[in-house]
Amino acid sequence: MRVQPSGFRSNLLKASLAVLLAAGAVVAGPALAEVKGLEIIAPASPGGGWDQHARTLQQVLQNQKLASGIQVANIPGAGGTIGLAQFVTAKKRTPVVLVGGQIMLGAIVTNKSAVTLDQVAPLARLTGEYTAIVVPTDSPIRSFGDLLQKFKADPGSVSWGGGSAGGSDQILAGLIAKAVGVDPAKVNYVATAGGGELLASALGGHVTLGMGGYNEFAPQFQAGKLRAIAVSSPQRLPGTDTPTLKEQGVDLEFVNWRGVFAQASAKPAERKELEEAVAKVVASDEWKEILKQRGWIDQYQPADQFGAFLKEERSRIEGTLKEIGLVQ
Repeated sequence: MRVQPSGFRSNLLKASLAVLLAAGAVVAGPALAEVKGLEIIAPASPGGGWDQHARTLQQVLQNQKLASGIQVANIPGAGGTIGLAQFVTAKKRTPVVLVGGQIMLGAIVTNKSAVTLDQVAPLARLTGEYTAIVVPTDSPIRSFGDLLQKFKADPGSVSWGGGSAGGSDQILAGLIAKAVGVDPAKVNYVATAGGGELLASALGGHVTLGMGGYNEFAPQFQAGKLRAIAVSSPQRLPGTDTPTLKEQGVDLEFVNWRGVFAQASAKPAERKELEEAVAKVVASDEWKEILKQRGWIDQYQPADQFGAFLKEERSRIEGTLKEIGLVQ
């Protein structure tokens, strides 16, 4: 048997490794092209959930080198339907996406919007978030039980501050009313244009209570200015001692989801590029860490699954709005 010299074996090993690495590169596919000049529309005022998601997408897309020159534009009003209308009708020379969610579906129905989510292209469902019910720390309402006592005695005396009319916060308020035997039509709901306005109303005592994503109020909890008296999750959120609605006798769980959309007029290649960029975002460690920090639930669905979900969700939202008397 002929013994090959050590140098020959070394070269053969290097050549084999090169072939294997090349094969791995083929399997992995080419690096994703960077999306240039992306605009992300948050159809609400700064500070709320849609704005937070838009700016988080901006951050991760940039840091992961998936997009560059990213701008976030806030277009508030009418539960996101003003931003939606501008998104649908705008002729853009650069890529553009819209952040939206459950609130927008409700607003489309209650506002009888001329534009709907049928006129956009779903890219991905991103996250879900449970709703916190909060009061100022100096409020005479010390617990959810105190709130229910006041609400049952005189429904109109309790003002429920939340997001846009017909959105997830108003739906949850109506469901709570129904669960405790109060006519949902008697809920004194005060709609706001976004997180900043809602926070000012809650802190200023202009509403009895505020409703919104737990994370949106987190800095005020830490500063001792607001107190959470209930959360709509099935169990207490990690790292918090806020009791759930279920713990306090209201058999409800409720989650508000958020997603991202492309223009229906986007070319298939552009849409695919955006879908792939979002998929890379949600798979990144950076995104997963942000979800953990903000208490967002990973509800990622790619475009086709998200589109199917939207059809079912629209039917469910319309049914719920009718059930609690917000639409006929």
